[in-house]
Amino acid sequence: MRFGITMFATDLSMSVSELAQEAEARGFDSVFLPEHTHIPVSRRTPPPTGDTELPEEYKRTVDPLVALAAAAAVTTTIRLGTGIALPAQREPIVTAKAIATLDLLSAGRFVFGIGYGWNEDELENHGVAMRTRRSVVRERVLAMKALWDNDVASFNGEHVHLSPSWSWPKPLQRPSPPILLGGAAGPTLFAHIAEFGDGWIPIGGSGLRDAIPELRRAVEQAGRDSDALQIVPFGSIPDQGKLAYFESLGVTECVFRVPSGPRDVVLPTLDRWAQLVTKLR
Repeated sequence: MRFGITMFATDLSMSVSELAQEAEARGFDSVFLPEHTHIPVSRRTPPPTGDTELPEEYKRTVDPLVALAAAAAVTTTIRLGTGIALPAQREPIVTAKAIATLDLLSAGRFVFGIGYGWNEDELENHGVAMRTRRSVVRERVLAMKALWDNDVASFNGEHVHLSPSWSWPKPLQRPSPPILLGGAAGPTLFAHIAEFGDGWIPIGGSGLRDAIPELRRAVEQAGRDSDALQIVPFGSIPDQGKLAYFESLGVTECVFRVPSGPRDVVLPTLDRWAQLVTKLR
């Protein structure tokens, strides 16, 4: 089982380049960054954290692709992922090129963790209705996959129309970087993973015993190899017993949170997780 780190990277936090270097030096396998393009002041959607007010870091997140490109330049082995990016809020042709470029420049270390989005106001500012966001994400990712995998790519759907087109560079990872979908277990999510994903990012670890076999069945029914699935829980509070249990269920990687803050706030938590990882290895 691999081990990674995620942080809400902001203009006030430890830089992503430094975080990636420090995580790589401690033997972590990956670093993941979330995405919010902006946070509207209006609030129709309650914070997903359960807090009354949305934490400050949601308003200040850096662009994950730009930040990960900077991290790629100062690291050599650690995998660089979005955890999670929001394709419903991204133009797919430009995003496909950015990701292909990042994967190429990082020597094939990019991981595309994605989600549907939870903030109705944020989605609407991008011209996407809450009720259609899942179908929008599906079509935009399928269009990006077409651009990555084909010399001449096209796509014609309800939300995305791409006439036959050339687009280089291609990602170094073929046919595409790994695509991991985040979200709660359910038939729509699992159908999308079976169709165009390579794995699942559950938040926490509750319910995995029942959900993972359900996901495997969906993938097998689509004619794909369920043994190749990546199961990557984010945000569990780890201990040796829990991690051993996760591994027995088929979890392939566990991603630990570090606080959004400067070096002197982040590094003690990073060191604590690194000590735990060292014991398990």
